[in-house]
Amino acid sequence: MNAVVLAILVMVSLSLARVSVVFALIVATLVGGLWAGMPINEILSAFNDGLGGGAKVALSYAVLGAFAVALSRSGITQLLSRKAIERLHLDEGIPHRQRIILMVLGVLLAAAVSSQNLIPVHIAFIPVLVPPLLKFMNHLQLDRRAAACVITFGITAPYMLLPVGFGSIFLHDLLLANINESGADMGLAVTEDMVPLAMGIPISGMAIGLVVAVLFSYRSQRTYEDRDLAHGDETPEEAASHLKLWQKGVLALSLIGTVTVQLLSGSMVVGGIFGFAILSVSGVFHWREQDTVFTEGMRMMALVGFIMISASGFASVMEASGAIQSLVTSSTDIIGNNPGLAALVMLAVGLFITMGIGSSFSTIPIISSLYVPLALNFGFSPMATVALVGTAAALGDAGSPASDSTLGPTAGLNADGQHDHIWDSVVPTFIHYNIPLIVFGWIAAMTL
Repeated sequence: MNAVVLAILVMVSLSLARVSVVFALIVATLVGGLWAGMPINEILSAFNDGLGGGAKVALSYAVLGAFAVALSRSGITQLLSRKAIERLHLDEGIPHRQRIILMVLGVLLAAAVSSQNLIPVHIAFIPVLVPPLLKFMNHLQLDRRAAACVITFGITAPYMLLPVGFGSIFLHDLLLANINESGADMGLAVTEDMVPLAMGIPISGMAIGLVVAVLFSYRSQRTYEDRDLAHGDETPEEAASHLKLWQKGVLALSLIGTVTVQLLSGSMVVGGIFGFAILSVSGVFHWREQDTVFTEGMRMMALVGFIMISASGFASVMEASGAIQSLVTSSTDIIGNNPGLAALVMLAVGLFITMGIGSSFSTIPIISSLYVPLALNFGFSPMATVALVGTAAALGDAGSPASDSTLGPTAGLNADGQHDHIWDSVVPTFIHYNIPLIVFGWIAAMTL
C-alpha cells in the first residue's frame, strides 16, 4: 500500500473514532513516513520544517477568537439575539420556521461568497459573524450541519468559479499558470477564459449537494442549549442591560475597522488586534479582564490552530517521502488505455493526496506537475485537463478534516461547544461536496 493512502486511512479512521484530529495527524505522519522508508529523524525534521506553514493562519484565528469573545462579553450578541427572538416570536411557536431558516442560511451564504470575491477576507468573518447567531439559531432549532454545508460551499465554490479576489489567485495565478507550465513541453496552451468554463460542471455538482443538504438531509429540527460564549464579572445578559448608545457605536466601529484594517494591511492578525483594541478602550468589559478575554478567545480557537499547524507538518513529510509521485505512477499501471477509468483514478488519487494537506491552493503545483502529462497522454482536451486538475485540488478543501473550509465553520458553530468538527462539519461536507465533485469532475473530463 502506498504511504500516502495508508497515512490518510489512519488519519480518517482515528478522526471518525473521535480521536483528536491533531493526534490523528501526528500518528498518520509517523505511520506514513515510516511506511515510505524514511528514518525517524528525517520524519521529525520534515514535520518540524512544515509546521511554520500553518502558524500564520493559526495565530490569525486565535486573535479573531479573542475579538469574538470580546464582542460576546460586551452583551451586544445577547441583545441582538433577544430582540430577534422577540420580534419573530420564536418562543411562542415558529409558524414560518423554514422560511426564516432559509433567510439565515442565505445571509451566511452571502457572507461566505463575499469573503472570497467581493470583500476578500476569506475565513476571517466566521468567528465574528457566526457565534452571535448561535442563540438565534438555537431557537429556530436549525441543524448546524446545514449551516456548516452552506458556509463551506460559500468559501470554496466561488474561488473555483469566479476569477475575482481569491478566485483570481486560484484560477489564474495557480491553476492556469501551473497547467501551462507543466504542459508547455507537450504543446498545451490554456487561456484564461477556458478555466472558469472547465470548472463550471464540477461546481454544479457542489451546488446540487448544497440543495440536498439544506432541503433534505438537514431539514429536520435539532435541539441545542443556550450557552454563554464568555464568562466574566457579569453575564452577557447583564452587560447588555446597561450597554450605552455610544458603546454600540464603538462596537459597530470595531467591526468595520477590523475588516478595513485587514483589507488594507493584508493581515487577519492586525485586523483582529485593531478590533480588540477598540473594544478594550470602550468600557464594554472591565479593563482588568482584558487578559482573561483574550486568553478565553484564543482557547476557543486553539484546536483549529493546532490542526492547521499539524496539517502543514503532515504535508511536508508526505512530500519529502516521495510517496505522492509514486502513488500517481503506480495508479497508471491499473488504468490501461481506458480514459474513463483514467479520469476516475486520477480524481480518487487526488482525493487521497489532498485530504491530508487540506488546501487546494498548496496542492495545485503538486497535482498539476503529475496530472497534466498523464491527462494529455490519455488524450484529454485542454479544458478536460483543467477540470481534472482543478477538481482533484478542490477535493482537499471540501470535506477534509485539515482544511480551513471545514475548520472555519467549526470554529464559529462550535463556539459554545455543541458542534463536533468531524461528525458535524467534515462528514456532512464530504458526503455532499466531495462525492459530487468526483462524479461531476469525471463527467467534465469525459464531455469537455
